[in-house]
Amino acid sequence: MNINQETMQARRDQGFTLVELLIVVVILGILATVTIFGVRGITDKGQASACETDKKVLETAVETWYADQSALTAGEPTEAKLVTAQFLRSLSGLYDVGVAGAVNPQVGGACA
Repeated sequence: MNINQETMQARRDQGFTLVELLIVVVILGILATVTIFGVRGITDKGQASACETDKKVLETAVETWYADQSALTAGEPTEAKLVTAQFLRSLSGLYDVGVAGAVNPQVGGACA
């Protein structure tokens, strides 16, 4: 072996260079950023799906209210009346039941 080969062999045994470590850190940062934005999109879609499902359940409860009660004797349904009549388990607080049973998201609510 000549001196140059011994120096290169000794250099390889010392570990990673600063540039190699910086490249790995940058790649990990990019992967973390992509993952975070991907997960955030999934949770937004999940919340929108949950809101849509809640609205459909409330609309079904209103339809059931009208089918079960006389509109003249029972008045307009509200979410509280639907819970009392056991068409719903609890108040959602996300929607308002309007005139003629229209279901609308509350202003400024999570599903608006």
